[in-house]
Amino acid sequence: MSERAVLHVKGRILVGPDEVRDELWVVDGRISYDRPAGARDVTAVEGWVLPGLVDAHCHVGLDRHGAVPDDVAEKQALTDRDAGALLLRDAGSPSDTRWTDDRDDLPKIVRAGRHIARTRRYIRGYAWEVEPEDLVAYVAQEARRGDGWVKLVGDWIDRDLGDLSACWPRGAVEAAIAEAHRLGARVTAHCFAEDSLRDLVEAGIDCVEHATGLTDDTIPLFAERGVAIVPTLVNIATFPDLADGGESRFPHWSAHMRRLHERRYDTVRSAYDAGIPVFVGTDAGGTLPHGLAAAEVAELVTAGIPPVDALAAGTWAARTWLGRPGLDEGAPADLVVYASDPRADVRVLADPRRVVLNGRVVA
Repeated sequence: MSERAVLHVKGRILVGPDEVRDELWVVDGRISYDRPAGARDVTAVEGWVLPGLVDAHCHVGLDRHGAVPDDVAEKQALTDRDAGALLLRDAGSPSDTRWTDDRDDLPKIVRAGRHIARTRRYIRGYAWEVEPEDLVAYVAQEARRGDGWVKLVGDWIDRDLGDLSACWPRGAVEAAIAEAHRLGARVTAHCFAEDSLRDLVEAGIDCVEHATGLTDDTIPLFAERGVAIVPTLVNIATFPDLADGGESRFPHWSAHMRRLHERRYDTVRSAYDAGIPVFVGTDAGGTLPHGLAAAEVAELVTAGIPPVDALAAGTWAARTWLGRPGLDEGAPADLVVYASDPRADVRVLADPRRVVLNGRVVA
């Protein structure tokens, strides 16, 4: 066999929370745990190694006003990459970012198509805005356009009511979720409040974003059905400012948002304690900057989730949930190297020593 350039990664390879190896090799962009023949042109990287972090709720190609040009979307993706987030679930975007799939220097993206919202019940320029009779057709459209996910807006402020309320009647979400599942897609929904959750879960939804409205009544239902949540605590931290901004026009909504914020950590810890799958997501790309996956892991720890489980929520477990490999034999070499053990202190995630994507050191 002819001589080949390879990357030798050594130190402590965290294949899983309890599975640690001493080294791996990268040949032709893929992982091997056997030294390759002809491996003479070797570049070495050393440290504590994790699979690339996962941000399971972000928006590439989106800012506070809507779709952005490709060069801005590129900067968003590069910001995530350089922070170690190498697998992104894009939880709704009006931009077509398929061009990133041809770039081996950008994170891999699992797309949920474009948000689907009720007419005049979401941020202008973000979503398809439809009425219940059209929901199934739009879900089918986005199921075909996405990468196995569809994103609904489950609740939003009702200006006549002056507070958050559910966007869809029960029958409409039942039919829509059934259609998505028939087409092989999973369904998630933006939900801040309490009153949309039971209908969505009993209709068969697979995941809920934010989930600040979970209560003692609905947490057992989520656990029983295996419905995951992506709490986006770094985004929920903005609720007090949002509430202040809406106080004069919508005082009931503002008070509601403050209550949801105040109990956010208790809500997440109660969900975790009940056995609900919890995953890392930041909601970056609307009003928040990209590159916050490490901060979200730290927020989960602050909420009371044990550090190793919070780490898994943004690495091993999240990759399994999204159907993507970790540090497996033959998998693409997407990994991050740290100076110390992230299981002992998740704050190390904010300071990657090296980022390796498709076998190349990119940061």
